[in-house]
Amino acid sequence: MSRHSTERSVGHHRHCDKCYNLHCQVPVQVSVSCMVLKCRKSCGASFHMCKQEEHQLLCPNEVVPCLNAESGCALTMRRHMLAKHLEVCPASVVCCSQEWNRFPVSETDLIFYKNVSENMDDDLDVGLALRDQDLLFQSIKMKKLFPELMADEPKLQDISPDVTCPAEEASCSFDRGEITEQKEKELSQEERDALARSRDVTGIQKYSSWEKIFSKEKEGCKQVAETLNKEEKETEMEQESSNSLSRRASAQEDSSASGATGLAPWQDGVLERLGKEVNVAEYNMYLVHNGVMLINFGQLAACTPRDKDFVYGNLEPIEVKTIRTFTVPKSYRAKRSHLKDPARKTTITHQSVDTADLGVSLDDLPKCEEISTTLLCCLEKELKGHLISESTSTDGFYVDIGTQTYSFPSAPFRADASLADVIAGRPRGLHMHVGVESVTRRHNKTSSAFSYMCGSFFRRDEYRSHFRNVHCDIQASLNGWFQQRCPLAYLGCTFTLSRFGPAGHEAGIKYCKDVNSLTLRPQAACPPCEGGKTFSPLKDGAHSMDPLSRLPLEILQHIAGYLDSLALSQLSQVSHLMREVCATLLQERGMVSIKWEKKALSDGRSSWMCSKKVWKFSSVFSSVDRWRFVDAPSMSDHLKTCPFYQREERSDPVALACLGEVRDKQKELKRAR
Repeated sequence: MSRHSTERSVGHHRHCDKCYNLHCQVPVQVSVSCMVLKCRKSCGASFHMCKQEEHQLLCPNEVVPCLNAESGCALTMRRHMLAKHLEVCPASVVCCSQEWNRFPVSETDLIFYKNVSENMDDDLDVGLALRDQDLLFQSIKMKKLFPELMADEPKLQDISPDVTCPAEEASCSFDRGEITEQKEKELSQEERDALARSRDVTGIQKYSSWEKIFSKEKEGCKQVAETLNKEEKETEMEQESSNSLSRRASAQEDSSASGATGLAPWQDGVLERLGKEVNVAEYNMYLVHNGVMLINFGQLAACTPRDKDFVYGNLEPIEVKTIRTFTVPKSYRAKRSHLKDPARKTTITHQSVDTADLGVSLDDLPKCEEISTTLLCCLEKELKGHLISESTSTDGFYVDIGTQTYSFPSAPFRADASLADVIAGRPRGLHMHVGVESVTRRHNKTSSAFSYMCGSFFRRDEYRSHFRNVHCDIQASLNGWFQQRCPLAYLGCTFTLSRFGPAGHEAGIKYCKDVNSLTLRPQAACPPCEGGKTFSPLKDGAHSMDPLSRLPLEILQHIAGYLDSLALSQLSQVSHLMREVCATLLQERGMVSIKWEKKALSDGRSSWMCSKKVWKFSSVFSSVDRWRFVDAPSMSDHLKTCPFYQREERSDPVALACLGEVRDKQKELKRAR
């Protein structure tokens, strides 16, 4: 044992590093080789004894923790079982990323949605539409759409951290006033020395306030010094550029003095002088005759110059989001052919158009409705790519400035107010379509306000069942197939007919507002409690418990094993006993997720950190492999009693459209015979 321990401490040997023979017969030496062993975990591998620690990192029978141990999974298993365990690992959580679009209601369907808002039934499409509508109203910020209707924010006073009451605040302000007065009053050298030797510490409790003021002044001095240094550098660069320009100008003056005078093509400013002194016809004739010389002397840019391939003097980066955001660069120089007579400048007038021409005051104008106006603004930006009224560039030189004024009865709004906060307390109505649309590749999801994502979390083995049943079977075929509405819904009828149910079970699909998900609700033949009696399971005593809670714990655990994740999450909220029963199934049926919180660091920054690990059940119901038609009356039975179905019975005979032509042909045939 001592020899083996010394060899392990030395490390790999010279022979063992290159030896892969399972039947190695090299004699054991201290610094050359060691003996061959078999894996103690019985995986079938053979290796030199110095490679035992390295083999533990690869042995399939080695007991290791789960790969999601840091995420909350506390199970340990053999290494070859990790891949199979990840399929049911409680910490292997998947987020559903299914997306869809739901747009606001058009004006042609107001009758139907008004009737639906008055009678909020347990319809699947209405429940899902209300869920998406609540999410939309919470995400729409009024400040982004109507910044001119925001309320003025109160100015925050600069209060030091040590001030806790108005009296201390007043004393602090008084001390600051004394400090400013002492700054204004200059002290002599003797007074400064006396103040330094003084041991009076009566004002030491206000040290934090003074230190805060002095630190602000120090930072201000630093900023001033930096700006002064920048200004000095800029002035030096300007002086150098001006000196170079003056040298060039003197050289040009010497060359012009030696040459001819007049309107020569080699003189600077010849085109500007011609634009002021001659008309357009003479100007164009001058360009035709002297165009080559003007190009050679640099007075006129060629159509395709070799040394400068762009019309722009300097290239400037411009962020182009849409066609309407294009602005003309400052370095752009228009060609003469695009301009009119240079002697005549185009007159530009600024004119505003508003409702003043109607002769109606602002108070008499009708108020806008918050929901419809806000959704219209979002829809205009969604479909058209811009707001209802915005500034547009017609030809790159002229800009039409557009403004739109809104008047709401609840304005002004708070700075952080959303549409849900504005309409809080009002009757709930449905303003979104009950039918959804799929998200295509052409749809811009980054700036879309009407795109929704499922965002629910499930275990990896539950995600397949959720996506197939909820999104593929129910949501994709909800309008007209899974759930059928009356054909007279456009007139206002709200009747619906559920056509499908799970095969082999008497159950129906319902929307549960509490868990914000679809549920599979069984159809019980009789109520669970006789006579409609209610029990209080939270009270102490065996007589106050319901019949289910009186069963032994083992039977309750066996019954809970047959429930799906959604039923377990609801059962855990019934009583403390049921919570303990469901807690025994968390490792097998539940999932663990990390809860993140934003915490402040010591250096002043903030970072998201893991606060705790939360165990819970998902909202997936039992997997449905096959659907069947339910035994329900057909839609024709409803149309017999539908109040919106009006028959029109006619007893008088009506001639068919082609009856006259048929009679004429019959007469011709008889004559031919």
